[in-house]
Amino acid sequence: MADFIETLKYRYKTSNVLMKLIFINILVFLLIKITGIFFTLFKIGDFDIFPYIAVPSEPTEWIKRFWTPITYMFVHEGFWHILFNLLWLYWFGQIFMQYFTGRTLGSLYILGGLSGALLYMIAFNTIPYYIDMGGGWMIGASAAVMAIVMAAAFYRPDVRLNLFLLGRIKIIYIALFAFILDFLSLDDIANPGGHIAHIGGAVAGYIFAIQYRKGKDITSWISKLIDGLSNLFKKKKISNKKMRVSHRRFESDSDFNYRKHKEQEEIDAILDKLKQSGYSALTEEEKRKLFDVGKK
Repeated sequence: MADFIETLKYRYKTSNVLMKLIFINILVFLLIKITGIFFTLFKIGDFDIFPYIAVPSEPTEWIKRFWTPITYMFVHEGFWHILFNLLWLYWFGQIFMQYFTGRTLGSLYILGGLSGALLYMIAFNTIPYYIDMGGGWMIGASAAVMAIVMAAAFYRPDVRLNLFLLGRIKIIYIALFAFILDFLSLDDIANPGGHIAHIGGAVAGYIFAIQYRKGKDITSWISKLIDGLSNLFKKKKISNKKMRVSHRRFESDSDFNYRKHKEQEEIDAILDKLKQSGYSALTEEEKRKLFDVGKK
């Protein structure tokens, strides 16, 4: 079990932003599900965590639980809910990553989620039909995913996907079809908030694509914010080594090729050891070298 967990940690560390987002969504889903099952089996009580991590429709609740516009976009309640969201995220995320960096993907995911949450709150406090429904809360990555879908579709509308029974279809048509379905479902009693959030995320994705074509990245402020928070919580490594002046001679092509060959032989040996004995059998130095290679 320990080896399995270590392998998952390694996979997460070396994966791109798209796979990290998928991994986080799955992990949160499993933690909530397993905890709920535990509470039910042992009759501990109702496990009702959603009001604390779902985004509320009431503005006053936004102030009390200011973290929810972020947390809600990583939370799912049902299997089919998370399955379809992550499939859409994977398909269109792969297309998106062909033209943009993982950093931009992560920032747009957050921007789409925030846009969906904001439109949800505005709609449920201004539109009579939704006001009559009373307050509530919303979860799901749908708005964030729709932002990536629309961004990919409007940035590269001629890209095609091969759909079962339908053949190769331009992604712009797939994105527009999904948007129209959400618009026609705005009077749906079962999930009105979800459809509103989808539209909010879709609009964010559309604006991103149009503005990016003009040379402006509307997600840059989120990227900078994430970088700032990352640097804030990053552990500062304090070195006690004395400064020294060193001289390095120019490395010839033959020396470079020889060094790279020896490095590759070392990595191959580590991978063979990983395959035969598992991740836990590696030394700390071997794990570090493997991790460094994964980042390249």
